[in-house]
Amino acid sequence: MMLPARCLDFFALLRLCVRFPRLCLACSAVLLMLHCSLSQCRAQTVVVGSKKFTESYVLAEIAKRQLAGAGFKAEHRQGLGGTIIVWQALLHGDISMYVEYTGTISEEILKVKGPMTAAEMRGALQKQGIGMSENLGFNDGYSLVMRADKAKALGIETISDLKAHPELRAGPTPEFLGRQDGWKPLCARYGLNFAEVRGIEHGLGYAAMLSDKIDLKECYTTDAKIGEYHLKVLKDDLGYFPQYQAVFLYRLDTPPRAIVAVRKLEGTIDENRMIALNVLAEKTKNYADAAAAYFKEAPATKGSRTAALLKYEWQLTVQHITLVVVSLLAAIIVSVPLGVLASKPGWGSQIILGTAGMIQTIPSLALLALLIPIFGIDKTTAIIALFLYSLLPIIQNTAVGLRDIPQPLRESAEALGLEPRAQLFKIFLPLAAGSILAGIRTSAVINVGTATLAGLIGAGGYGEPIQSGLQLNDNATILQGAVPAALLAILVQFGFNLLDRSLIPRGLRLPPARE
Repeated sequence: MMLPARCLDFFALLRLCVRFPRLCLACSAVLLMLHCSLSQCRAQTVVVGSKKFTESYVLAEIAKRQLAGAGFKAEHRQGLGGTIIVWQALLHGDISMYVEYTGTISEEILKVKGPMTAAEMRGALQKQGIGMSENLGFNDGYSLVMRADKAKALGIETISDLKAHPELRAGPTPEFLGRQDGWKPLCARYGLNFAEVRGIEHGLGYAAMLSDKIDLKECYTTDAKIGEYHLKVLKDDLGYFPQYQAVFLYRLDTPPRAIVAVRKLEGTIDENRMIALNVLAEKTKNYADAAAAYFKEAPATKGSRTAALLKYEWQLTVQHITLVVVSLLAAIIVSVPLGVLASKPGWGSQIILGTAGMIQTIPSLALLALLIPIFGIDKTTAIIALFLYSLLPIIQNTAVGLRDIPQPLRESAEALGLEPRAQLFKIFLPLAAGSILAGIRTSAVINVGTATLAGLIGAGGYGEPIQSGLQLNDNATILQGAVPAALLAILVQFGFNLLDRSLIPRGLRLPPARE
């Protein structure tokens, strides 16, 4: 049974994966480790992290410019999520510093009940290798916020006034729902009980309030949306919330000159100035413009902004393709041998397919959360998550392709006197190649879309502008990531169709109904 020469490379890859599974697994591990080590090789690069809200983005951009002015190569890893994720990133060394708030440090990070002095915080943080700057100059506290017209109509001025209105619909952020100083302790302190409470992402919560989908949510007292949307900040009349003074947390192994540079920002931003910078960021949909305003620099010109946007899109494309290609190659190396094993009857097949299926059912956010404590906040975490999601289609299609080989062909291969290994490599794998390639294609297309979640942990790719756009409630920014991701998925699908026609002989291709 002779096959066209154009098929030999593809089949050679399949034979390599099956004949030397341990070697391929080792190569996959080395590939991932190499990627990890390269991504962490940042000589004299200071990485600034930010949470998923406008003020954190703006302050990180200010720090980035300050570090660049001190001669460092500075990088801003945007929107790493909530407190726990960005704190873990700092502890793991994935970032060098980020802006935090004193109330959050005591309540959420150090888990201390009651007030703490700055000296006490520094002492506790230092034991974990973390330093803390002085106050940047403002307090960004929590409170609850409503539309001003609804608050006036109901006569609500303070948080205590909400006790008489259990019919109100609340939409706090998921993080605030679970915080030690968050929603449940707040309701317990004030005796609040609302019929409808649902977690909504911070930026989307304001949009939901504006469209009358919810009635109240928590806010940061320096939020730009308060003035823009004519909202009423309710008075914390029982003094529930502690002070949330803005400070930089930084690793003590950060270059000393970088720490000195960032600490020059201490006391330079009062509350009104921070609100103005937040308003500018959301008005221009550009955090860098707000940072430029802090330094009293002119914003970027239209031409330079366009060039920067094109450069940014190219950078995102390279990052996204890297995530997809590295994870997919590792999945092919592992999945094809597993698919061969799964094609054989017995309990081993059920274990392999069952395990791959179970992994596929884990929500992507949950899988990232499970991997972060092990691998940190990095591209490697995203690649491993994508690798795990790629396994099932390839394993399943490999197993199905081998099982569907007609019995007469199996008997003919045996009649030729071929040994089982020769039967697998010379006949069965070539016959199943169309099904295997279809599984690889499915995994590739799924990976392109799923890789946008890498933006949640600052791993780059098209998910970065999507997360930023959600925060800014800006469809144009969201589309900067969503449209290229969709086009890339279409391109991958088209590319695999061409590959199918060039590598797989017409007689061995799967009919359209089975693809």
